[in-house]
Amino acid sequence: MEPSFSITGHYVDILGGKTFPAEVIIENGVVASIEPCASAKNQFLLPGFIDSHVHIESSMLIPSAFARLAVTHGTIGTISDPHEIANVCGVEGVHYMIQNGEKVPFHFFFGAPSCVPATEFETAGAAIHSEEVEQLLSNPAIYYLSEMMNFPGVLFKDDEVMKKIAAAHKAGKPVDGHAPGLRGDQAKQYIDAGISTDHECFTIEEALEKLSYGMKILIREGSAAKNFEALYPLINDYASMIMLCSDDKHPDSLLEGHINSLCARAVAKGMDVFNVLRAACINPVKHYKLPTGLFQVGDPANFIVVKNLVSFEVAQTYINGALVAENGTSFIKPVQEIAINQFDAAFISANDLQIQSNAYPQKDALIPVIEAIDGQLITNCKWEAPSISEGYLISNTDKDILKMVVYNRYHAAAPKVGFIKNFGFKTGAIASTIAHDSHNIIAVGVNDVQIAQAINLVIKEQGGISCVNDDIERVLGLPVAGLMSLEDPYKVAADYTEIDILSKSLGSKLGSPFMTLSFMALLVIPHLKLSDKGLFDGDQFKLF
Repeated sequence: MEPSFSITGHYVDILGGKTFPAEVIIENGVVASIEPCASAKNQFLLPGFIDSHVHIESSMLIPSAFARLAVTHGTIGTISDPHEIANVCGVEGVHYMIQNGEKVPFHFFFGAPSCVPATEFETAGAAIHSEEVEQLLSNPAIYYLSEMMNFPGVLFKDDEVMKKIAAAHKAGKPVDGHAPGLRGDQAKQYIDAGISTDHECFTIEEALEKLSYGMKILIREGSAAKNFEALYPLINDYASMIMLCSDDKHPDSLLEGHINSLCARAVAKGMDVFNVLRAACINPVKHYKLPTGLFQVGDPANFIVVKNLVSFEVAQTYINGALVAENGTSFIKPVQEIAINQFDAAFISANDLQIQSNAYPQKDALIPVIEAIDGQLITNCKWEAPSISEGYLISNTDKDILKMVVYNRYHAAAPKVGFIKNFGFKTGAIASTIAHDSHNIIAVGVNDVQIAQAINLVIKEQGGISCVNDDIERVLGLPVAGLMSLEDPYKVAADYTEIDILSKSLGSKLGSPFMTLSFMALLVIPHLKLSDKGLFDGDQFKLF
């Protein structure tokens, strides 16, 4: 039987723009009444937070473990794109996420991945075609069509792309967007195709233009991509059109905070608290037609108790009337789960990573180098003088130009090599099987021996992240699709923190070296990336 009880506090009427002392009666997990009273306990009662766009896989936790951490921060639900596991395991991966998420008291609202694989210029572990997308959209556990990254396909009306969008419209479910930097007539054409959101705006000018065309903007602040500072003024000016999301959040970051942290930052910036809460609690529920309710009479009792409306420190989290977290302690029980995966990569040697100088793209005796930008997914293309030893291109730590490798994890193929700036390593290497979107093995380091060592560590684990230095090596195994752990979330967060600190000890000034590395094979984000098929020009949308 669902719980019945009463609780007092200052009820936060977000849409009414007011708070008032009240007693809230919960009967059988539903809000039975909200009665104003003369006085109430000095705490605030409001709907739980919704992350309006997140890849659960990026937390390195399976959904049931993600929920255990998220509820401590007042998150009661997520708009979850299972695109990452789908690129590895296909539709089976989507069902894996749904089924695991259903084992805990938390609201996971999954989408049907629209771009698996993301492009034809990389090797993924699976493909999901329009027929399978239509079938997924018929599932009541699927709430929307996930981010349509193939914006060229939308603009040129690719048949498969348009079928997927049409299937979502037919099912009465929204279509999420992904169009970084798309402006003008092309942006309008993309939005007019029936695509309703975008979480990729990195300037307020881009966001304002898309808003003017009727698109809703998701302000993203994750472990790698951080757009809050650029976009937060939109919260006051477009209160009904803004949502908050993390997109990708590593376990150590999730341990510290979630949407509650963004609310606190927005209020500290002078944003109206009710507009902030509208973005965090109300707009996602309305846009995606979520069954969580708005913490009104007759709604499921999905709500939180916060100590104030400044820091948003969460005292309690309730889901369907059940207390699932209190003062930082999660009451969601661990779930024992099995792993699924797709992994067939052979160990490699340092010799496999050598590349002759005349075999690499050049222009005026210069080579293209990826410039990573801390806090952004977008990269720059720099043309730099190569460093050559015995006819082979090598890293140059003095110029902070390091060798980067992408190695096919799904079948036998030679590794592809590129060069990257801004990792700052003076020694060592890191590797990962989290490499958006196809999740091949990606590595960066100062020499071939250490890069190969790091790669082989994750191969041995059939997926994971690794870091090696002259006298030390660490690996965090991720047996679920090479993306997620089956371990306790607090242990995963602690292990990740340790390996993250080690990676920074190599000399990196990046806020999150592993997260930044994971996006260096993301071809749908300009300007220069590396896939398992080679260097990719994101502006021309073709391989070098």
